[in-house]
Amino acid sequence: MEKKKRIVVLGAGESGAGAAVLAQVKGFDVFVSDMSSIKDSYKQQLDHYSIAWEEGHHTPELILNADEVVKSPGIPENAPMIVALRERNIPVISEIEFAGRYTHARMVCITGSNGKTTTTLLTYHILKSAGLKVGLAGNVGKSLALQVATCDYDYYVIELSSFQLDNMYDFKANIAVLLNITPDHLDRYDYKMENYVNAKFRIIRNQTEDDAFIYWNDDPVINEKLSTLTLQSQRYPFAETHEPGTQAYTDHGELTFDTPEEKLTMKADELSLHGRHNLYNSMAAGLSACLLNVKKETIRKALSDFESVEHRLERVASVRGVQFINDSKATNVNSCWYALESMKTPVVLILGGKDKGNDYTEIEQLVRDKVKALVFLGVDNSKLHAFFEGKVPYITEARSMKEAVDKSYALASPGDTVLLSPCCASFDLFKSYEDRGDQFKACVRAL
Repeated sequence: MEKKKRIVVLGAGESGAGAAVLAQVKGFDVFVSDMSSIKDSYKQQLDHYSIAWEEGHHTPELILNADEVVKSPGIPENAPMIVALRERNIPVISEIEFAGRYTHARMVCITGSNGKTTTTLLTYHILKSAGLKVGLAGNVGKSLALQVATCDYDYYVIELSSFQLDNMYDFKANIAVLLNITPDHLDRYDYKMENYVNAKFRIIRNQTEDDAFIYWNDDPVINEKLSTLTLQSQRYPFAETHEPGTQAYTDHGELTFDTPEEKLTMKADELSLHGRHNLYNSMAAGLSACLLNVKKETIRKALSDFESVEHRLERVASVRGVQFINDSKATNVNSCWYALESMKTPVVLILGGKDKGNDYTEIEQLVRDKVKALVFLGVDNSKLHAFFEGKVPYITEARSMKEAVDKSYALASPGDTVLLSPCCASFDLFKSYEDRGDQFKACVRAL
């Protein structure tokens, strides 16, 4: 009898546990190993499918005998176990790569430094509103692999980070969306922007002339990279104003989608999401829906009744005339730029966390123009002090969210906005950006 192929899954979070279930369902010999502790819900899932697992350590002899390894996106390439696998020429792939082998569903894949989650959820909302059998996966929703194992969808809308794209080889997006590229996660890319750009462009890998590439035409980084490539797929650029070849644009307050499949015009102020960044997100989602032949009225209605994403420019409360906005998902400088650009009142800005190689010059002018006080929330704020000292009237520090909210509230006047838009990862003081945002909201509501 032929020996079963052995699949080892490293990391037992949402993607890892899902990949393990799919591998088990497909008849592989499966083992799961996580250096950290595994959540009880994932242990139960693994046990339900009779999948062997370990936590708190990696056992080399149970891993290095794999035929193929599925790696969770949070594990860096320089992790000792990944290095050992590479030395032995054992293939290391992503959950998305693995899941893609077992479904014929059409894939709408969305990446970018900013706006991924909003655009993914908005696209999913439009397709659901159209009555399509569609799954939501990647960084949001359930594991793609788990859904492939247990559901029967015709379409998937998938949010992909650069980390997920890194370990994808044969997977293909039928519709690939690239929203923007600004410096982010450079610590994972040897602090080289070129490496990060290459990772993002993996989203068009394996595309053919039957596939579509939707991208922001005003992004200089995207355009520079495109000038060096020969694309097989059909291009669908979007831009703020009508330029030659653009397929979504605005003109005198009207938003137009103009594709071979569909022409749709609607007033930009009908969009449920406001701000320039959300205009681009809406264009990308609307173009994706047009290419899937969703009816014009369905697209128009879904773009106007979508509810915003938690932790992304989320209005929390107004306390004695001071507006509090939770933008905890802004873990890079460009996200903070969009937040500040949309502010119409004086701002008390809460910044800080784990710096990812940030260059704050991008927000310097907006900070000078709009920010009356800065509150640095982090363990090490030396880089922030060095850059912003003397550029705003008042700077202070906080070592907890309660202290940051209390100080911000004291610095704000009625009519001002307290904005949590940290520019940084959350892992110095918080479990995640969600934890950071939840603590912010709880502290605001306790004022």
